[in-house]
Parts: sequence; structure tokens; C-alpha cells
Amino acid sequence: MGLLDFASDIGRKLFGKEEEAGEKIKEHIEEDNPGVENLEIEVKDGVAKVKGKAKDQSALQKAILMAGNVIGIKEVNADEMEAPAPTETDNAVNYYEIKKGDTLWAIATEHYGDGNKYNKIFEENKEVIKDPDLIFPGQKIRIPKD
Repeated sequence: MGLLDFASDIGRKLFGKEEEAGEKIKEHIEEDNPGVENLEIEVKDGVAKVKGKAKDQSALQKAILMAGNVIGIKEVNADEMEAPAPTETDNAVNYYEIKKGDTLWAIATEHYGDGNKYNKIFEENKEVIKDPDLIFPGQKIRIPKD
């Protein structure tokens, strides 16, 4: 998985100076570790370079989203991240950028035809979304296929 683009002016504020960004983002990811070992993060000019070993594609994707949904990060490069090859199940995930006025209920209705399935989206993104009622425009999340 190469570069993913993010909106650098939205997300969680974790650092004030770019010099501290790598360590702060690393702490953020390790706090809710999605399954990544030997994590290293370097940030230069708003690009977070993520290195380490992910236990699976889900862990890799979550680490990328956690790094990218931080104010000041415009791209995430995971070219040097180790992970097992994607399986058919791993490829059954779409990415979604939250728009103004979105709710997880509305997103579940759009993607699954049933707003009651919002918990499925929340569970797949619990490292990225701490409260299902607190999502923000520009945030990127994973939408597992039904």
C-alpha cells in the first residue's frame, strides 16, 4: 500500500511542531494498537512515512488511517510497512471520506441499506472513531463490504 492522501487541516491535533510529529503519531497508534509491531513514524513536509510489521491487512489499513486522520498530515506512505499479502476478505473493504452532515447511521444506510448496521462500521474503525456520535468531515474510515 503506497501513498494515501488526507486533508491536513482536519483531524485530531497531536503535535505542535513537525519535529515531534513522528513520536506523537506513534504513541497515538500504539495506544489503540491495531496489530502493528516495531512501529516507526517519520514526518516531513506533512508526509508520514510508516514503517513496521502489521499482523494483517486490517492492521495496516487502520495504522494508515490513524496516522492520516491527524491534523498536519496530508499523505501517508506505507511502502516500507510489512504485512501479509491481501486476501479476498481484505479486499472486501472500501474507504469512505466523511462529508458534512454524515452520521454512521446514514453511512450504513447508504452502504448496506440498513442504518442499524452502523455498529459494523464503528467496530471496524474503533481505533479511528472513539465515539460513534463524533465523526468529522474529511475523516477517512473503512467500510467493510456486507
